[in-house]
Amino acid sequence: MSKCEPSSTTDRAMSPILGVVLLLVVTAALAGTVGSVALSTSMPSDPSRAAIDLRLDADENRVTLLHRGGDALDVNALSIRVRIDGAALDAQPPVPFFSADGFRPGPTGPFNSAADQRWTAGETASFALAGTNSPLPSSGKTVTVAISVDGVVIAAVEEVA
Repeated sequence: MSKCEPSSTTDRAMSPILGVVLLLVVTAALAGTVGSVALSTSMPSDPSRAAIDLRLDADENRVTLLHRGGDALDVNALSIRVRIDGAALDAQPPVPFFSADGFRPGPTGPFNSAADQRWTAGETASFALAGTNSPLPSSGKTVTVAISVDGVVIAAVEEVA
C-alpha cells in the first residue's frame, strides 16, 4: 500500500459531508430570504385610527358623527355602513355625497361633496336618511355605524335612538 491511499480515502469521505453542509446553508439562506420577502409584502399597512362619537336625532332621521381624535381621514377612501337593530339600511350612504338616493340633500362637513375631503379631529359630519329608506331609526332602536377604509373597520359606534 502506498501512503497516498489512506489520504485519498479520507478526502473522499469528507466530500459528502461538506456537500451536505453547504446544501443546508444554501437552503437556510434561501428560506430566510423567501420568508422575509413574503412577510414584508403580505403584511397590511397600519390602518388609520380615529375616535368617533355618534349622535342621533330620530325625529329628523339624522346621523351625526364627531371626529374626536386620531388620524385625519380621507373621506374619498371611507365606506360607511349603517344598521338599525342589526338590519342594514336599504340604501347605504356613499361618501362623499350630495342628494344620494335614500338620503336627504345637504350632508354636512366633509360628507358634503363640496367640502374639504379631509375629516380631521374636531370636525362634525352628518347625513339624514330619507323616509324612503328602511329601516328608519325610531325611539328605542339601536343604530350602529361602521366606518371602514379599504375594507378594514376603523371605527364602529352604536347608540340607542
